Amino acid sequence: MLKLKLLIILAVMLVSIYFIVGIPIRLGADLRGGSQLTLQVHLQDAFNAEAQEAAARLRVAGQPGTVEVAEARGVFDADRVSIQVMGASARPQLPGWFTKETGPSKYRLSLESAAVVRLREEILDQTLRVIERKTNALGLTEATQQLVGSPENAEILVEMPGVDDTERIKRLIGTAAVLEWLDVKGGPFSTCEAALAARGGVLPLNTQLVDGALREDRSIGCYLLSRNPVIRGTDVRNAQPNESPSGGWVTTFVLSQDAAKRFESYTAENINNRAAIVLDHKIISVATIVTKIRDTGQITGEPSQQAASDLALNLRAGSLPASVEYMDERTVGPSLGADSIRQGMRAGVAGLAAVVTVMCTYYKGAGVNATIALALNALILVAALSYFGAVLTLPGIAGVILTIGMAVDSNVLIFERIREEQRAGKSMAAAVDAGFSRALSSIIDTHVTTVVACGCLFLFGAGPVRGFATTLTLGLVANVFTSVFVSKALFDWKLGRNARRMTIKR
Repeated sequence: MLKLKLLIILAVMLVSIYFIVGIPIRLGADLRGGSQLTLQVHLQDAFNAEAQEAAARLRVAGQPGTVEVAEARGVFDADRVSIQVMGASARPQLPGWFTKETGPSKYRLSLESAAVVRLREEILDQTLRVIERKTNALGLTEATQQLVGSPENAEILVEMPGVDDTERIKRLIGTAAVLEWLDVKGGPFSTCEAALAARGGVLPLNTQLVDGALREDRSIGCYLLSRNPVIRGTDVRNAQPNESPSGGWVTTFVLSQDAAKRFESYTAENINNRAAIVLDHKIISVATIVTKIRDTGQITGEPSQQAASDLALNLRAGSLPASVEYMDERTVGPSLGADSIRQGMRAGVAGLAAVVTVMCTYYKGAGVNATIALALNALILVAALSYFGAVLTLPGIAGVILTIGMAVDSNVLIFERIREEQRAGKSMAAAVDAGFSRALSSIIDTHVTTVVACGCLFLFGAGPVRGFATTLTLGLVANVFTSVFVSKALFDWKLGRNARRMTIKR
């Protein structure tokens, strides 16, 4: 039985060393250096879009009178967006909207509190997921994203270890990437003002004027387009940059199965008609449909491979539900990270040396057991951080140091129980068995309660707090194994060799 325990301990050591050597620990921005971006999500954009969609549903349902949206103008009054209905013959009703009569045949529809909370959470969650996909696609797998402050502030902190040039990343993150394929109803015009004047200031129903993006220092022009897109960015399944046979770069996109059916039907019915590809409310391409197309398309005119790659990345990552504004940008130099690591290591080594000295002096041979178990605990913890891909930060180092304290506390508890059994007249072997048995329940209780607290920190805390909780949880799990299983095996091994030297009486 003892040989099996020793083999298990040896196997755990070898696996831990393998993970440490094969998967280096990733360091956070506060240790490695890098950049931090704080951005604010313009919630009012998504709330206004929600109100416009709700107003359109009222019009389609045949709501009498005029239906207009009173848009929100700022982040903090996003929930004040409303729909004004004038000349209504009956009280308008919409799910999730509260209707209040403001005058004869006049009503104001406002979002209900539950709908406001739900919509805000959906916007922030989608924004976080889109930012994560974009940073991962750039190879920044160590980047972290989390909310800062209350959800009403709509602020997100993005940390990117090892990144000191953030201009391209800011441009990619800030691009909403709202892609639409729209029918061309007229144009081109030199300007949208000229197009509106040519129509006498009145546009046909369900149409809009959209300006063109700049291409090689010239504008595509303004076009009259349909308001109803044939396909959207959410229909894109994949996108890749490709070099055009005629020169330059294009972005090829592939549609989902459902969108491909719609697109095939649309292109078959509109051969020789024009269509525009609109990205973020700017026309980037106008083409004539010459044949039926099923599930692929191309966006031409990209000036470089990087521009085509960035556009493909944005299409794959999906569109932001609202625009973002950069509030703060900070760059942490690697020298600061090196200083933090050096100071943290000094504190850890000093604390560990003091603990080992006290344990070996006070508990003699049993203290040596505790030191070995402590070293294996640290080895397992570092291996677990490497295996799970955790990012080590300064709070994480604090978690490691606290783990050392918890490990020592567990060993002290066991040793004191063994002493009590020795004072009762039991032999060393019987005292060891009884001491470990009595201390086990207390160790498990303290560790479980601490892990529960760490779980709360991880669920409700921000990035640094989560790093502390993750490191401490992994250390506690490792400590249960080392302080109980490993330490007991070492006691049994030493007892088998020489029981007389194995005493912790005073």
